[in-house]
Amino acid sequence: MIVKMCGIRREEDAAYADEVCPDYVGFVFADSPRQVSVEEAVRFRKDLRKEIRCVGVFVNETPEKMAETAARVPLDALQLHGDETEEDIRKLRSLCDKEIWKAARVKSAEDIQKVQMLPADRILLDSFSKEAYGGTGRTIRLDILKEAEITKPYFLAGGLNPENLKDILDEIHPEGIDISSGIETDGYKDLEKMKKIMEIAGGNNG
Repeated sequence: MIVKMCGIRREEDAAYADEVCPDYVGFVFADSPRQVSVEEAVRFRKDLRKEIRCVGVFVNETPEKMAETAARVPLDALQLHGDETEEDIRKLRSLCDKEIWKAARVKSAEDIQKVQMLPADRILLDSFSKEAYGGTGRTIRLDILKEAEITKPYFLAGGLNPENLKDILDEIHPEGIDISSGIETDGYKDLEKMKKIMEIAGGNNG
């Protein structure tokens, strides 16, 4: 199971991630309580061991800005978590040689079919919320995942935490998990929760 821990925004968060060693960490560049600047991401990246890969999370950003950010940090992958189109993805690919991940906020099986048709390297299935594009802690509906015909390997996000992860993984079998609020206490990354997630999911297989 591949593990991505998203929302690294403090030196302590980077230190915790370096200790537990997930496959990926995520830096959120979109408007969010977990938003970081490019300069902060550069600094945090230097605090991480080399085998931890870094993903930048963007929402409706221009391909040019995303490619520039990817080069500066540098990033290993770019996660598009907004309303980006096939044209946006193709433009980004022409500017940047990094992996491109596309997230879908899932309300129905149709949302999963749509995202699978886009030219992304990986897809990420997240819970739907009107309030935000991600990181809400709202759990994705497993019945939709079960009914959908999912032909691409996918990352699962949305409301995952140390209490529910094992039961969820007993029911469905994603390629990886993406977790943010589920490894926090009072809005800050929690080392013990991060350790627990690694115990349950394994990680280091990305």
